Amino acid sequence: MKKSFYITTPIYYVNDKPHIGHAYTTILADVFARYHRKKGQKTFFLTGLDEHGQKVQQAAQENSVSPKQHCDGMVTRFTDLWEKLHISNDDFIRTTEDRHKKVVQKILSKVFKSGDIYEAEYEGLYSVSEERFITEKEAGTGNFRDIKKLKEKNYFFKMSNYQNTLIKYIQDNPNFIQPLHRKNEILGFLRQPLNDLCISRPKTRLDWGIELPFDNNYVTYVWFDALINYITAPGYGENKEKFKEFWPASYHLIGKDILTTHAVYWPTMLMSAGIELPETIFAHGWWLMGDSKMSKSIGNVVNPIDLIDDYGVDPVRYFLMREMVLGQDSNFTMELFINRYNSDLANDFGNLLSRVSTLMKKNYNGEIPSPGELNESELNIKRDSIVLNKSVDKMMRKMQLNESIELIMKFVRNVNKYMENNAPWKLVKKDLKAAATVLYTAAEALRISAVLLSPIMPNRTEILLETFNAKGTNEKWGGLLPGSKIKDHEPLFPRLK
Repeated sequence: MKKSFYITTPIYYVNDKPHIGHAYTTILADVFARYHRKKGQKTFFLTGLDEHGQKVQQAAQENSVSPKQHCDGMVTRFTDLWEKLHISNDDFIRTTEDRHKKVVQKILSKVFKSGDIYEAEYEGLYSVSEERFITEKEAGTGNFRDIKKLKEKNYFFKMSNYQNTLIKYIQDNPNFIQPLHRKNEILGFLRQPLNDLCISRPKTRLDWGIELPFDNNYVTYVWFDALINYITAPGYGENKEKFKEFWPASYHLIGKDILTTHAVYWPTMLMSAGIELPETIFAHGWWLMGDSKMSKSIGNVVNPIDLIDDYGVDPVRYFLMREMVLGQDSNFTMELFINRYNSDLANDFGNLLSRVSTLMKKNYNGEIPSPGELNESELNIKRDSIVLNKSVDKMMRKMQLNESIELIMKFVRNVNKYMENNAPWKLVKKDLKAAATVLYTAAEALRISAVLLSPIMPNRTEILLETFNAKGTNEKWGGLLPGSKIKDHEPLFPRLK
């Protein structure tokens, strides 16, 4: 296992209003960052904003402010939401920062000196909305708005020089692009001739960007600028020790719509600059409403802030992590959300805490009782907890998050069955010692479940651990101390009507 763990989200476009897609990717990265920190790995978690390009410049002009003022006004929409979602990022990068501009220009100079950048006149179709040149075939799909014909001189990156090298690298490194169907998609794309990448925009058309170090009449194409953030933050060219510790990135988490830029543009740029490639680019699916992708134009975008205000942060985090199989699309409806909340969180998890803590308060002076000798059913739960820990660790390292959550909840359901079978609410009336063993076993299993769920629901699991005076304990059996006072708590997950 690598000593360090470095995970990134895409840097989000500053003009966007954060929606459930942004929230999903960022929570996902947060969960893995928290998990690896708990395992003792030195962890670096990066997110941030992409702030250059024509649309930013136009929006600033429309509002009669400078592009930088426009960006400064937009940033808090993301930073405030990340705070509300309890995101534990170690860095937040903005592409307008000096540290980033320096690295972009350093990489441009390096690639230019290696002979991989050339100047040429280009005539073709340009999509204003996408801020890039498109092919006739792409124009015919109807997916691009504001298409116009452009003829201008620009600088191009010899991306085609690295086509065969990239194909071989993908084939030799099966974990480089995940899941498998995204890897196959990129290999299919690379079987076609690979065009060189236009990496500049003339200042006569766009001056809101990072200036080319070898020609101050041009600024850098926004994607060539944005992707470099992943090496800026861990200190490329500035902090050799930090960069060596964290690069290559363990995971670039992205949505499937930006797969080509991350799996083709980015590795070829790194190859040209002589920098090691990231270990894994992981493309997750989209959140759908019914069969439609969430989209501003359709008007079916779910605002995560509204969900948090209505239901709390941890239930939202839990639903998003539990419901999507990583790499596939998933549906969001309020009915699905409420059903999942009531079944998993209110009935199975929260209700178990209420039952156990209430019985301990009433019958054992509000303390965790000492268990007697464990019989076969208790030993089964203990053995199951050991197997669960190993299985969850294995799945988390394979990015099988929703499957690991299901395993934890299956364990919780089994503990509920154990409670039903042993009925400690009846047992306390005739055998306090036997009931103590049942309650201790259930509470200890619940504590372990809370520790395993803590990267997903950091706040509510902390309440549970504080209830049993077990904050800071690990996932190994035996963390509960008999005689510890139980703290009062509100219902952990009140049932939704």
